Amino acid sequence: MTPKVAFALAFLITLAVLGVVVWSGKRARRRVHIPAVVCAFACLAWTIHLAYGLGETLDLAAAGPITPIHLALARVATVALLLPVATGIRALFVPGGRKLHARCAWFALTLVVAAAATGIAMVTLAPPIAAS
Repeated sequence: MTPKVAFALAFLITLAVLGVVVWSGKRARRRVHIPAVVCAFACLAWTIHLAYGLGETLDLAAAGPITPIHLALARVATVALLLPVATGIRALFVPGGRKLHARCAWFALTLVVAAAATGIAMVTLAPPIAAS
């Protein structure tokens, strides 16, 4: 399987799992939501691992200014994912904590979507590295 196909497959699986996270969170189904969050983190980690492999096959510098934008957004989004984790744990023990958790989750998800969009643009714009 080529790095591009492996990455695309992992990306689609991650999106599907994130859909389960959002669905279960909006419906307050903790028995589904918490394992789905753990699975989403595992899928995201695997997708990021494959993205690094894909990046080795592409001339990312040739993609232009989208590359540093994507890399910065991806780092910020990754750190921002700690917000819904922390507020989610807090919501388990503090009555009324779901509203803050939901806001943090939507914020982090928005950053993840922005990182994904810029990543897709970067991969699309980057030519393959010539074989030597």
